[in-house]
Amino acid sequence: MRFAASLRHLSILLLVATLGACASWAPRDPLHIDLVGLEPLPGEGLEVRFAVKLRVQNPNESAIDFNGVSLQLDINDQPLARGVSDQSGQVPRFGETVISVPVTISAYSVFRQAWGASAHQPGQSLPYQLRGKLADGLFGTRRFSDSGQLTWPPAQPSVR
Repeated sequence: MRFAASLRHLSILLLVATLGACASWAPRDPLHIDLVGLEPLPGEGLEVRFAVKLRVQNPNESAIDFNGVSLQLDINDQPLARGVSDQSGQVPRFGETVISVPVTISAYSVFRQAWGASAHQPGQSLPYQLRGKLADGLFGTRRFSDSGQLTWPPAQPSVR
């Protein structure tokens, strides 16, 4: 009899914990990510490095904690730059913060992009995609992405 009561209490406790966990999975609005700056960093060999500054806006009712950032930039469906940072912090509820992520552009990526760009004409657009994540454990990771078109600069008329 006592065992059955304990089992019933345990079952109720597990049910309440499960419902609480499901509530934390409620749909949240996506983060808004904007590129706000690039600063050159020292590189090695033929690589180019930058500190990419991103403004992260949180349009949700709860703050977002993070303890790592990953970032990838593709241009013309080819990888260009990648970076990671073990930076930690918090994006407040209905707030924003600026995150700096060091990214590397390898010489191979530069040559691949130059080769692909040689087929494009002035004034033509190239597709880009920015993908990343703010990591915070198994269920706290928030992924983000942005995509669009980069317009190839038009040729300038020569002045004589």
